[in-house]
Amino acid sequence: MLQILYLIAFAAIAFLALRNLVSNLITLGIEERKASPRRSRKRVPHPELVDEDGNLTEEPLLVIRSTNLDEARNRLEDLYSGSPDED
Repeated sequence: MLQILYLIAFAAIAFLALRNLVSNLITLGIEERKASPRRSRKRVPHPELVDEDGNLTEEPLLVIRSTNLDEARNRLEDLYSGSPDED
């Protein structure tokens, strides 16, 4: 009998939590639609995207050069053989 009471209580709490979640999502969506016309003001860029003079950087911040497998292995072997032994 006690298990049935626990099951009913858990189902009621889960139902209330889901109802609250859906209600909050609906409210958030309505508020977001109301606030979107006010977002037309100028956005401040992230500090890492600005150079020393305060201008936006147009160059890529990360450049990845593609290498073939043999070149990568050779570079790793050079690094390994150039490091001092830990003996």
